[in-house]
Amino acid sequence: MKIRLFRSLSLLLACALPFATHAAEVEKPDVVLHGELAGKDHQTYRTLPFDVPAGTTRITVQFDYSGREEKTAVDLGLLGPDGFRGQDGFRGWSGGTRKLFTVSATDATPSYLPGAIRPGRWQLLLGIPNIRKESHSNYTANIWFGHASDPAWEPAVLNPPLRKEAGWYRGDLHMHTAHSDGGCKNQSGERVPCPLFFTVQAAAQRGLDFIAITDHNTVSHANAMRELQPYFDQLLLIPGREVTTFTGHANLFGTTALVDFRVGSKEVPDWNALLKAIAPLHGVISINHAIRPSGEVCMGCGWTAKPPVDMSLVQAVEAVNGSDIGTPISGLPFWESQLAKGYRLTAIGGSDNHEAFQHEARIGTNPTGVPATVVYARELSMPAILDGIRAGHVFIDTEGSRDRVLELSGEADGAKASMGDALRVPANGTASFDVHVAHAKGASLAVLLDGKPFAPAVAAQVDTDDLHRKFSWNSDGKAHWLRVEVRDAAGKALLVGNPIYLNPTR
Repeated sequence: MKIRLFRSLSLLLACALPFATHAAEVEKPDVVLHGELAGKDHQTYRTLPFDVPAGTTRITVQFDYSGREEKTAVDLGLLGPDGFRGQDGFRGWSGGTRKLFTVSATDATPSYLPGAIRPGRWQLLLGIPNIRKESHSNYTANIWFGHASDPAWEPAVLNPPLRKEAGWYRGDLHMHTAHSDGGCKNQSGERVPCPLFFTVQAAAQRGLDFIAITDHNTVSHANAMRELQPYFDQLLLIPGREVTTFTGHANLFGTTALVDFRVGSKEVPDWNALLKAIAPLHGVISINHAIRPSGEVCMGCGWTAKPPVDMSLVQAVEAVNGSDIGTPISGLPFWESQLAKGYRLTAIGGSDNHEAFQHEARIGTNPTGVPATVVYARELSMPAILDGIRAGHVFIDTEGSRDRVLELSGEADGAKASMGDALRVPANGTASFDVHVAHAKGASLAVLLDGKPFAPAVAAQVDTDDLHRKFSWNSDGKAHWLRVEVRDAAGKALLVGNPIYLNPTR
């Protein structure tokens, strides 16, 4: 998907996000191993020990050596603390095909085995199939440790941004595969669990920039995603899961850490306990299809959590699930009810796709990328996309077009804001707003203040593929939220914008 950059919003967000123009700094490794190989090491094995501290959740290794011009070759493997034949001892062998690899409990670079990261003395295993008698080779191994205190963290060297430009990125945040209830027809025409590859391929063919795989209560798909990401180098793969309980579903993005989903059990008495346990994981949590009925047709699909949930522990709401926009089970009213209570929750959308080859829309599941969640991010990386969602720099393209754009910016007393931002406007003060709509000719524009139509004069036909509308608002000094939508001739929302929060109290 070609990035859509629009100068006004790009400049505005660059001011609002001081980190936006800075590339992620490369973290210093926790351990650095240096050494030298010589002719005597020809066709031998050598181990390089290093100590892994308690609480480590991931080991990432970057290895390089000199002498390739003299045909020196060094192969690479990894051994756990019990040695080659011990429990979880042999953790992989990549030969000479990898300079960089990672292992964790949930995923590992191909050639390596996921599994528990036990503290103790680990070893890099070097094999030297060739080094000339007179040659010398210097090697360096940089090693990073992930920690339980920040389980979503990975070293920047492991996942560099797929694109470094700031802009609007389109994605799908709700998808299922063979790792839960995603299915497709096999070669014999029978429905079977559908390999994750086909879901990723469908997203790439649709031109999406990112997707989140959200299988039910599992992250087993993370290992397959690790394998696929280098091949799909224009499509960011974000690990997620649909936390699926008897009283509601919610997507958790950005972490593969263990989450106890057993709401109603002694261990997890209610959703508040679950959300408090999730908070330290530094992911993004979004309530899914909240108005969906619960029962035998869709067990736990509606949001019926009791006692009332502390919504300050939630970052987003799936306001559009599949093709439910404009139907009695649309999530928009639930989202707006939370805005009315003063919560700043980002509206997102997801196809809830359960069949990679699906082409027609159905309630409860849509083709990949319909709807699309469009995020303004500083770059195409998981941290940047999740930061954009947290910030509310998001609109939903309900039909999953490849080019429609909706932007809202505001200004008061020199302060500027865009969707998701706060704007302080004292009583009797005035804020000015600018709406930009692209590639939606023939639709209409609606401005909503606290969920109700505002400034009828602003509402107008979108009679061009590059529409700008300006309007102002006189403040009463109280808290409000203002957002915009683009609608078709029947009144159905095509583009759903997140609000600018006026004088927020939270």
